[in-house]
Amino acid sequence: MAIGKVEICGVNTSNLPLLTPEQKTKLFDQIKSGDEEARQKYIEGNLRLVLSVIKRFSSSNENVDDLFQIGCVGLIKAIDNFDTTLNVKFSTYAVPMIIGEIKRFLRDNASSIRVSRSLKDTAYKAIYARDQLTKRNLKEPTVEEIASEVGISKEDIVYAMDAIQSPMSLYEPVYSDGGDALYVMDQISDKKNNEDTWTTHLSLSEAIKKLGEREHEIIRLRFFEGKTQMEVAELVGISQAQVSRLEKSALRTMRSYLSA
Repeated sequence: MAIGKVEICGVNTSNLPLLTPEQKTKLFDQIKSGDEEARQKYIEGNLRLVLSVIKRFSSSNENVDDLFQIGCVGLIKAIDNFDTTLNVKFSTYAVPMIIGEIKRFLRDNASSIRVSRSLKDTAYKAIYARDQLTKRNLKEPTVEEIASEVGISKEDIVYAMDAIQSPMSLYEPVYSDGGDALYVMDQISDKKNNEDTWTTHLSLSEAIKKLGEREHEIIRLRFFEGKTQMEVAELVGISQAQVSRLEKSALRTMRSYLSA
């Protein structure tokens, strides 16, 4: 990986802006009021953070441009979800999110199927547009809306998104809290077992009634609507870390009721 290259994704990394603490504070205040220009300046002013993170993955065989783009996705998510009242430096909050985004990319990209650069670029644009539309409209956008936002046909959007998906094992764990793991296959309904379905639904319905209003909403969004923790955080209006904690608490409550 040519980590020392000066130009990455068309960005001259030797000439990136460096924001002062005062500038960061001012820009964040403007971002909170919906100033898109301030948001763009804040992104550009923190691209050095992305560069420092991708250096940790110098042993990877992945293209540095790809890692930089994925790191920028993590940076943008960090900016959109950062809570200035927590008394935590932005870099302290952002670095783990950037690393997590890159690690997910490396894990999901580990298959032998290689996707062309143009398809990846289209997929990255679609993912970014989907996140922005979800944040703006507080609901999952349609393919048509994403296509209109990006300026690419919906057929090309679907093809690009499908191309970067990796096959998932039915035995892939989707949740574990130190006890029994919850696997993908556990979330797939079996139409042949109709006689057992109503009792399962009844038990789950009773277990969910034991939850508080916010925990109930998080479980509904996460496991019945398939939202990610980041998407739930945006919809509910709390941080991703809080969603994670409340989700674990809710599942413990439900597991305790169902095993009683």
